Amino acid sequence: MVRASRDATDATVYQRLTEAGAILIAKLSTGAMANGEGNQALNAPRIAGQKVWYLERQLHNFRKGVRGAHANDTFGKTMAPMAAGLASDQAVSDVAGYVATLSGAKSAATLGGDAAAGKAAYGTCMACHGANGEGNQALNAPKLGGLQDWYVARQLKNFKTGVRGAHAEDTFGKTMAPMAMTLDDAAVNNVAAFIVTLPE
Repeated sequence: MVRASRDATDATVYQRLTEAGAILIAKLSTGAMANGEGNQALNAPRIAGQKVWYLERQLHNFRKGVRGAHANDTFGKTMAPMAAGLASDQAVSDVAGYVATLSGAKSAATLGGDAAAGKAAYGTCMACHGANGEGNQALNAPKLGGLQDWYVARQLKNFKTGVRGAHAEDTFGKTMAPMAMTLDDAAVNNVAAFIVTLPE
């Protein structure tokens, strides 16, 4: 009976979070990401099904200027004011909780990378992100399955050039930066091509 009561309470809280998140994200988006599928024309990555803890961290990073403040982070600068529109930590949690429930369709490959070569290079990534790109919170490694190849490639290049991961407060980005630096441009596209093949 105690468990049943707890389940009912959890369901009520979950419903409140997802409803609040839906309202907030509707205010922040153009509708092109209603299901979190992303839109390359708007430089918006697929966010559907991403882990709550990672979504919360990145929203906080955008709010604090840890992301989206670099002079060359053109698209991050677009996201920063959107995140700033979330007035509280609770609002961030609401949006993250809602986004994690979305199931927008995956995108097809766009870069023409060699997925087989990318699979071999992904061996280094696998130690943290998992064999299927499922992510690992204990290692602060986000889920990669379901991301678009163009977005993965852009972020790897951002890490390589210091656009991302160089901020003094970006503790976990600093861990990723040297990993990205081991990849040349062809390898970046190959890894991105392989990640597109991973399950959600």
